[in-house]
Amino acid sequence: MNKLRVSLLLLILSLGFVNLKAQIDEEEVTESSILEDTTGYLDDIIERKNVLEQRMLAYEPIREADIVWQKRIWRVLDVREKMNQPFMYPSRPFFKILIDAAESGEFKIFGEDDFKKPLVGDALQKMLHSVDTVPVWNPVTYVEELKIVVNDIDFNDIKTFRIKEMWYFDKESSRLNCRILGIAPIKQEVDESSGVIKYEGPMFWIYYPEARKLLSKERVFNEKNDISPGTWADVFDGRFFSSYIFKESNVEELRLKDIFAGENDGVKLLLESDRIKNELLNFEHDLWVY
Repeated sequence: MNKLRVSLLLLILSLGFVNLKAQIDEEEVTESSILEDTTGYLDDIIERKNVLEQRMLAYEPIREADIVWQKRIWRVLDVREKMNQPFMYPSRPFFKILIDAAESGEFKIFGEDDFKKPLVGDALQKMLHSVDTVPVWNPVTYVEELKIVVNDIDFNDIKTFRIKEMWYFDKESSRLNCRILGIAPIKQEVDESSGVIKYEGPMFWIYYPEARKLLSKERVFNEKNDISPGTWADVFDGRFFSSYIFKESNVEELRLKDIFAGENDGVKLLLESDRIKNELLNFEHDLWVY
């Protein structure tokens, strides 16, 4: 009998020790506990792990037979618009996220928006770093010499992005949906004397379905709530950005400004962009009879 009591007592003590250890392990991190941590400091009151640990929701599967209509659309996203200001967040701009991921091999980059030929080798480094020669006056020899300088791209110089997306009607769900296919940062070369844009084009394209996993782990800044768990995948999937259409699929693969070439009327281009947007939105409504 005494042996049974001793065994029960030891069992109760062991269970209590296990519960106490579990409570210590799961103890909430507080400001005081952070200050006592000698491994480092946090610019926060807690260590944020929700975004890193959350699982990305996979796309809903689609059968080819269920797609009865589709159209490709190209958009321009200007980071200077108020709604798009998180793209220029100084601590981690969106362009830097793409560059870091491309350099580390998280996803491939492509030269064209058909995503067939990935850029390899030092193609990315040539885009980010350009070599130039500038005349420099030598104060010792009093002779003008040419000096080789390396110009690194400034992340703040990327003001626009292009987005390629596919609009389609799924007869299985009877809904008009949209999926983003690719994103490209746009580089501009401006004439310093006149201020006229000499060149404007995409640096590279990323295949969004491939980059979506990484973007679902990158937190996006929310000016109304610092602890908001929103990610860049949420921004694009939920279409929380402002943009305008500059091209739709057509037989000649022309952009809107190519169609209205020579008119130099920005208002007309915006009106045509709005017409295409309204046409897309009204497509689903026109299928129903009220």
